[in-house]
Amino acid sequence: MSQDRINALSPGDVLNNDQLCEVFGCSPQGGMRRAKRTNTLVIVTNHIESIYEDRWEGNVIHYTGMGQLGDMQLNAAQNRTLNESPANGVAVHLFEVFKTKEYTYVGEVIRVASPYQEKQPDKNGNERLAWLFPLKLKDTIKPMMDEQAAKELYEKKERQAAKLSDEELRKRARNAPQSTGSRPAVITQYGRSPYVAAYAKRRANGVCNLCHQPAPFSTKQGRILSVIT
Repeated sequence: MSQDRINALSPGDVLNNDQLCEVFGCSPQGGMRRAKRTNTLVIVTNHIESIYEDRWEGNVIHYTGMGQLGDMQLNAAQNRTLNESPANGVAVHLFEVFKTKEYTYVGEVIRVASPYQEKQPDKNGNERLAWLFPLKLKDTIKPMMDEQAAKELYEKKERQAAKLSDEELRKRARNAPQSTGSRPAVITQYGRSPYVAAYAKRRANGVCNLCHQPAPFSTKQGRILSVIT
C-alpha cells in the first residue's frame, strides 16, 4: 500500500510534513530521513531554513550531507546510506521547500558519482569540510517548480543579505558556491547566491566595474548599498 502511494507521486506534488511522513513512513524531522518500512531515504533541500548550499547542474543536484557542526563524516548516519546507494537498494526521493511547511516532490534520484568534499560554513559560520553527493533524477521528466515562490524567496534572502555587516556579507559571499548552477524545470532556472549578489552591489557602490560609469545597482526601493573597501 505504501509503495503504491509512493509510486503515485508526480513531480510537482506538494505534501505537508504529516503527509510526507505517512506516505514514506519516515521521521518528521531532518533533511535526510531513512524509512526502513518502505526502504527509502527521503532527502530535503530546504531553501528557507537550510544552512547548506545545494546546487543544481543540469539534472544533477549536488546534495550536501548530514552534519551541522564541524567536518562531516562520510560513514555516519544517513551519509553512509547515501554513500552506499544505489547498491544498497534504498530508493532515494528528493523534495524541495520553497514555502514554509510545503514539501514539493522532485522525484527519485540516484547517486551518479562519488561524493566529494567542499568547504562550507557550519551552523556557527565556521569553515569546515562538507560532503556533497552528486544525484541525478532517475526519470527524464522535468520537475515542476513554483517559480513565483522561488523568486519571492530569493528576493527575501537578498533583502536579508543587505542588512548584514560588511564582514558578515563578505564571509557569506566567499563561502557561496563558486559555480552558478542551473536546475531542470519547465523553464531552465539559473541560480545564484543572494549573498554574492548583495556583496557585488554593495562593493560596486552604484558604479560599473567595467566602464566606471553609474550603473543601476540600486534596489527596487531606490537604495544603493554602502561601499566595501
